[in-house]
Formats: sequence, structure tokens, C-alpha cells
Amino acid sequence: MNSRPDQDRSTESRRILDRVEREAHVGTPSFVGAATRRLRDHVTAVTAAQDDPVEYWATRVGRMLGFVISVALIVGLIIFVLRGG
Repeated sequence: MNSRPDQDRSTESRRILDRVEREAHVGTPSFVGAATRRLRDHVTAVTAAQDDPVEYWATRVGRMLGFVISVALIVGLIIFVLRGG
């Protein structure tokens, strides 16, 4: 009596696991492309309110400054570590 529901659950579980494996594979170009698009959209403030120019540009400038400062800190840390700090 329980074999049919168990078989249905097993089939559904396999289907879900196969889909997760396809979507989560790090080496695919779609993963890199999606990550690049998310970063670009975040830095350029795509989700910011377009109707308020001050908020829009302040968000863009703030995110760009944060990105530049983060990159500078990472480069500084790498240089510090490589010199034997």
C-alpha cells in the first residue's frame, strides 16, 4: 500500500536533485554570467528608485565608492601579505 507514495516521493526527489545539480554547477558560463550581471546591476543601482534622481545618483555613487574601496583594500592586503608584512 505504501509503495506507490514512496515511489512518487523517490521520483520527485531525484528530479529535484537533478535540477539542483544542473543549476548549482559552478563551472558553467551561466553561473559566471549571472554573477557578473548581479554585480553590475547592484553597482549601477538598477533597483534604486528611478523617479528620484538624487536618491538614484546617491545610490550609484555610494555603491561605486564601496566597490572601489573594497577592491583597493583587497589589493592592499595582497600586497601586504606578499611583502611579508
